[in-house]
Amino acid sequence: MANEVNNETEETAMPETSVTEQATTENSAAPAENDTDNTAVNDSADEPEITGEPEITSEPEIKSEPEIKSEPEHTSDVDFGSILEQFEQEQTIYHSGELVTGKIVGISDRGVLVDFGYKSEGIAPIEDFTSADGEVTVNKGDEIEVVIRSIHSGDAPPQLSRGDAISRKSWGELETAFNDGTPITGYVIDKTKGGLRVDINGVEAFLPGSQVDSRPIRNLDSFKGQEIEARIIKFSRRRNNVVLSRKALTDEVVNQQKTETLNQIEVGYVVEGTIKNLTEYGAFVDIGGIDGLLHVTDMSWGRLHNPAEQFKVNEQIQVKVLKLDREKEKVSLGYKQLLPDPWSTVNEVYPVDSKVTGKVSSVTDYGVFVELESGVEGLVHVSEISWSKRSKSPKKLFNPGDDVEVQVLGTDTVDRRISLGLKQLQVNPWETVEQRYPVGTKVRGKVRNLTDFGAFIELEDGIDGLVHVSDITWTKKVKHPKEVLKRDQEVDAVVTNIDKHGQRLSLSIKELTPSAWETFVATHRPGDTVRGKISRFAGFGVFVELEEGLEGLCHISELSDERVERPESVVKMGQEMDFKILRIEHEDQRIGLSARAVGKEDETVVDAKMYSTEAKGGMASLGELANLKFGRAAAAVEVAKEVPKPVKETEQAIESDETVASESESESENQPADDSEKTESETPETAK
Repeated sequence: MANEVNNETEETAMPETSVTEQATTENSAAPAENDTDNTAVNDSADEPEITGEPEITSEPEIKSEPEIKSEPEHTSDVDFGSILEQFEQEQTIYHSGELVTGKIVGISDRGVLVDFGYKSEGIAPIEDFTSADGEVTVNKGDEIEVVIRSIHSGDAPPQLSRGDAISRKSWGELETAFNDGTPITGYVIDKTKGGLRVDINGVEAFLPGSQVDSRPIRNLDSFKGQEIEARIIKFSRRRNNVVLSRKALTDEVVNQQKTETLNQIEVGYVVEGTIKNLTEYGAFVDIGGIDGLLHVTDMSWGRLHNPAEQFKVNEQIQVKVLKLDREKEKVSLGYKQLLPDPWSTVNEVYPVDSKVTGKVSSVTDYGVFVELESGVEGLVHVSEISWSKRSKSPKKLFNPGDDVEVQVLGTDTVDRRISLGLKQLQVNPWETVEQRYPVGTKVRGKVRNLTDFGAFIELEDGIDGLVHVSDITWTKKVKHPKEVLKRDQEVDAVVTNIDKHGQRLSLSIKELTPSAWETFVATHRPGDTVRGKISRFAGFGVFVELEEGLEGLCHISELSDERVERPESVVKMGQEMDFKILRIEHEDQRIGLSARAVGKEDETVVDAKMYSTEAKGGMASLGELANLKFGRAAAAVEVAKEVPKPVKETEQAIESDETVASESESESENQPADDSEKTESETPETAK
């Protein structure tokens, strides 16, 4: 541009100036231009300072040029190399990274030529001037700003970049916006890990996913290709780092709306809202700057497993304000409260004992839920499915969606519960159990369960009988039914008792065979001599096994005519001896024996229990023996001398080992458990 101005000036002053003169004039005008731009360095210290354009058109310089031309014979002596060198020295010095302004002088596929005042035009990539559609966005003659990416002193053209120029300008604008806190506008390029990539006039910024909106955004893809407004929350030009927040702007709007909404609503108000998010436990509804929770239990009067079954995101609904906490900014909403409550007419629609048809809504281990109508469900407990005490798991019998007929057992409109039953529509087998299984009847069944106190025998579906552990066998002591019985084993038994109301049936297996007691007492009487084996020791005597499952007791005083301190000192375990039967107690099924009375025909035998004894089992005491042997007079002396010590020893033995004595009695198979023991044993059956 400076050259053009100088040329025009020279042509005006001297139209016939030669090329040599023009070059001289250009050399003289260049320093003036460089001084005007404050970029040139004056090499000559003696040359006067050039201060402006008047020097360019000064008369002395114009007049000096013809003198050079007036002597054509000296033209060959002009040093054009020195003139060119002086011209290059007087040019503005450019450096890589400088931002310059130039004019587009050419456009081609190789790039865009830009004249920015250098000795040669620079070239910028065509991509910097091409839109997304592939069209060039500039024209020849346009002035643009570019950054010198590289410049060499050789013939290679300078490499320019318009993108860097735009970016440099954008960084300045971004820094100003960051310092002032003003919003900026950007274009969402793409989704990246944790957020979005945003282009701001050539500068790429990062928008974290948590800063996209005041509410959580799950689908960030919806923002791709959109222009957004955000605020810079982090800025570092040195690290090329810009972080944005759109949430900072939306929070301002939301907080203003929230304040207005909280001041306007009250509990019981019906408001419009938009569903913003759905979860397993409910939905969040925007009612104007604040999200209220619509819990799944307040969506419908019926059972709703998934809120998505009834509502959708961005759906407009009407809700009722159930709870309001202005301090914590929490609002609880209800939807079903705007619908009629079906439980208000349950007692009239579903009276007790009525039969209704419903649909299975869900099945659990403890029962089946049946939907009678929308919003009304009842429970069929597992105990109300079948009369059998071992009914199968409800999950094996029912499936959601099955139609079933049930009977209403009870209603509770306060807790919103209805009890239903299935077995009530079936025949109760316990109603006719006495006619089908009278006491004394021999029955056959299958062992279904074994417990510590007995075995449960299934006679038919819904009818189980209990064989107590003491009613399994006569011949041996059974500690656990599994010793003689197995699950699913078929056995015969006799019905011994029926409780129709309690739905309990008592059975006995041992009643099918005569007991050892019955066989023994049928063939023996007091005074008979029998042979037995010492089976157990006690502090008060020894137990003698007479037959399998039958024991008698020989008191310590009946072991010998001599005084015996300990039974072990007279007899040994397993020793076989002869004993005389002293008494047979039919009521308690006890047999009293005597070893010292064997072979003594004059020994008195008592056939009935006419006295009490401290030794248990009806065995003779020392006083009683004295009466038998020495008569009443001698008995008084004998009792005075001997009774206190044995009796005291006996009492101590009983008190110190009462448990052993009780066990000894229970272990005897000719002493069955009393009714109270059976009642306690059968209690678990009722619980079961």
